[in-house]
Amino acid sequence: MRPVRVLIVDDSSVMRNILTEILLVDPGIEVVGTAPDAEIARSKIKELNPDVITLDVELPGMNGLAFLEKIMRLRPMPVVMISGYTQEGSEAGITALEIGAVDIVAKSSVNLDTVLSSKTGEIVEKVKAAAKANFSSYSSVRTNVSSFQKKPVSTSQSRSAQRSNGKVICIGASAGGVEAIRSLVPEFSAELPPILYVQHMPKEFTSRFASRLNAISPLNVCEARNGQAVLPGHMYVAPGDAHLILAKSRDGYICRLDNGVPVCGHRPSVDRLFQSAAAVARADTIGVLLTGMGRDGAEGLLALRQAGAVTLGQDEASSLIYGMPRVAYEIGAVSKQLPLRRMVDEITTACAIRNASTREIK
Repeated sequence: MRPVRVLIVDDSSVMRNILTEILLVDPGIEVVGTAPDAEIARSKIKELNPDVITLDVELPGMNGLAFLEKIMRLRPMPVVMISGYTQEGSEAGITALEIGAVDIVAKSSVNLDTVLSSKTGEIVEKVKAAAKANFSSYSSVRTNVSSFQKKPVSTSQSRSAQRSNGKVICIGASAGGVEAIRSLVPEFSAELPPILYVQHMPKEFTSRFASRLNAISPLNVCEARNGQAVLPGHMYVAPGDAHLILAKSRDGYICRLDNGVPVCGHRPSVDRLFQSAAAVARADTIGVLLTGMGRDGAEGLLALRQAGAVTLGQDEASSLIYGMPRVAYEIGAVSKQLPLRRMVDEITTACAIRNASTREIK
């Protein structure tokens, strides 16, 4: 198998050298070239035909986001974004993922070589995973939310949202998940059961990510807090440095945050969320596993299915990276596999079926 061919685009020669050294640690990666700006990068893309580009946000002339948008419009290909985690940097990082970057690496301007060297494993893993991205799914996943206007919740909807029927929706994703969930949340009804969502993302970005989802969704979307009540019509995004756990209190479900060891290499872990739901909500859960690399979420989704829950997996054709949902499907954790465009309808139907079953039992 030939190595993954990488083009590094960064205006800093120091940064280009650091990234080159990091990537060449893995014999499965070949750095075929570097570029200090978008113009040179464009010519090198044509000349070298790389498998993956690492791209800095800050570039002279055309900035990284504008260049990324041009790449995705004219020649969609795997891009791993390198972004600072200042307020401005985190905003740019989320925008990059929305435009179509496969993944993101957070960097600090302080002790740059030390910080990035500590991320060697993460950078190598993300670049190699990005090389497997399925960009034939790209145009079908892209969504236009520019005209979305968040509507105030009516009194009847508000009362309905406060009446929990015990159902809960748990969703997990990794690479490609930002664009996938952005295509779903505008279509979610404000009367859905509560949604808990785990996205593999650096901790510096999840709060802003939740705010941006909130702006395009009828749901009230927020970054989850420890002990926070879990209510219908709301969506809770796991912080980027803590496992999100569904727990029970005297008054209903609550969010628990756990700073324990990573699971499947991740904190937050989709497995931890799904396993907690299997323990406390059981058949009242709708579990959904979206695009992502690795196997996080597969075992948890299996636990949910064994507990009687509806378990949905994104199919290969619509997944940017068919890793997590593939493993889940292969081990029998997925009760129904379907394209992303049908996911909202299927979730809504599953909630309706569960609601009807609950009324019949009563």
